[in-house]
Amino acid sequence: MIEFKTPAEIQRMHVAGRFVAEVLSEVGRLADVGVNLLDLEHHVRGMIKQRGAESCYWDYAPSFGRGPFRNVICLSVNDAVLHGLPHDYTLRDGDVLSADIAVGIDGWMADSARTIIVGTAAEEDLRIIRATEEALEAAIEMARPGNRVGDISAAIWAVARDYGYPVNTEFGGHGIGRTMHEGPHVSNKGRAGRGLTLRPGLALALEPWFARTTDQIIYDADGWTIRSADGSRTAHAEHTVAITEDAPLVLTRRASEAPAARAGSTGHLSAQDA
Repeated sequence: MIEFKTPAEIQRMHVAGRFVAEVLSEVGRLADVGVNLLDLEHHVRGMIKQRGAESCYWDYAPSFGRGPFRNVICLSVNDAVLHGLPHDYTLRDGDVLSADIAVGIDGWMADSARTIIVGTAAEEDLRIIRATEEALEAAIEMARPGNRVGDISAAIWAVARDYGYPVNTEFGGHGIGRTMHEGPHVSNKGRAGRGLTLRPGLALALEPWFARTTDQIIYDADGWTIRSADGSRTAHAEHTVAITEDAPLVLTRRASEAPAARAGSTGHLSAQDA
């Protein structure tokens, strides 16, 4: 179902979005060499409880997972990119960590993800993170009234092509509001001028994710964690965005986050924000 929100409802989503941004900033601050994924999970549980928020992940049981999901954040390391099940793993120097979280506050949801490097950063890892960040900003720029869903998909795909990364189309962005997953689906690959026409009040979770050398995925034995099929490293970036009469409103922007400017495959490699 596709639902259009009033300005007041968008502001209520923004409350959840600001909290999601706070959580991801805290994860970025805490993730370090020697930190266990389960410690990050339990810290985030505490933040959610203290805020009086509701995890969108707890007891989530979609058709593709081995549910119900019994964690509050997805933590995916290196070649893992989506739905990473927090487990007994201690972060090592050079690990690439993707953190994805969705919460509800007073019945309104927000969803966001970021990828960071633990300790020493390899240039090729910075590059794929930068690509997903640029793709996300290109997608956000297309989230304007009169454009179509395909314009967002095409913008993401264009950045991936510039960097030489293949694009998987099995998982992508989605509508969001009273529930975590609403219509429409927003593929990370598509043709401009196709699909639903965007209107003010539509809220979308836009989430480009790339693997370095494949568009194929495999699942871990846990039934949730999705990895690149060839073991190549991955990155994931996501924001919840509301379409307004004016500019797109990013509901989950982190306070220290500078939007990635489109630079292409030879562009500057961004440092990680806290």
